[in-house]
Amino acid sequence: MITRRLFLKSSLVTIPAVGLIGNAMAARKPKVRFGVVTDSHYADREPGGIRYYRESLEKMAEFTEVMNREKVDFVVHLGDFKDEDTNRREEDTLKYLQNLEAVYAQFKGPRYHVIGNHDVDSISKAQFIANVENTGIDSGFGYYSFDKKGYHFIVLDPNFHPDGTDHNKGDFEWFESTIPQPQMDWLKADLGATKLPTVVFVHHSLYELPDETMHVENSAAVRSMLEHSGKVTAVFHGHCHREGYSSINGIHYTLLPAMVDNSGPENNAYAIIEGFDNGDLELTGYRKTRSRSYPAT
Repeated sequence: MITRRLFLKSSLVTIPAVGLIGNAMAARKPKVRFGVVTDSHYADREPGGIRYYRESLEKMAEFTEVMNREKVDFVVHLGDFKDEDTNRREEDTLKYLQNLEAVYAQFKGPRYHVIGNHDVDSISKAQFIANVENTGIDSGFGYYSFDKKGYHFIVLDPNFHPDGTDHNKGDFEWFESTIPQPQMDWLKADLGATKLPTVVFVHHSLYELPDETMHVENSAAVRSMLEHSGKVTAVFHGHCHREGYSSINGIHYTLLPAMVDNSGPENNAYAIIEGFDNGDLELTGYRKTRSRSYPAT
């Protein structure tokens, strides 16, 4: 069993791995710095396979501690924030959501959420949104955008049926996701309105992964819109519980590893991303997340 004292002591020795390109970029001062984490899947339930649901409370505590220490500008969670137990009771699932949100709220700055498929399992999307904070966002939608220190950030929500209705209380398949037309129209207008280098956050991937059906069904159309804007530098997503990277038509797509997978603080996973004047990005990985550099194209 991992005690909080042992867990936090271990977190103090977290050392990010920075490569040669990262060292060169470190000599420059970034415009914006933000923390990113994904797939914490918190619930009060026994481990299932390699998922250690209960440990995500302590892993999230480490994340917020490091982000506070590093004084990042904001934090974002890429989805599957919480999970459910085998009884699938609404009141219990809401409690898991609220308990993890209380830990995430220990970050002393703006925080944001991307909705994942497990976030709408035994609760509705409206319930999820009502029980988390997306700082400065009051739209009531799962998709939104904001500006921070010379960068534009877009959060997409692909948790919809093909007919455009919301995923709601588990009435969907985990591999089913789409960006419906109203959100596509919003995305086009949002990209057209900004002049800033842009980063996109989404839970499901916007490209096909080998031997997996985890991508957004109309991902080609979404990618085309991002490409034609000429403003999007990178897209970050979770969902697949492993690491991955693809460069498609000048945009960097990165899959980040899941916080919930495997036991112990050494198996935590999160990152700090820095954005520079020319649109370069630098990802510094913590624990099992690898560092990467993203030169502007």
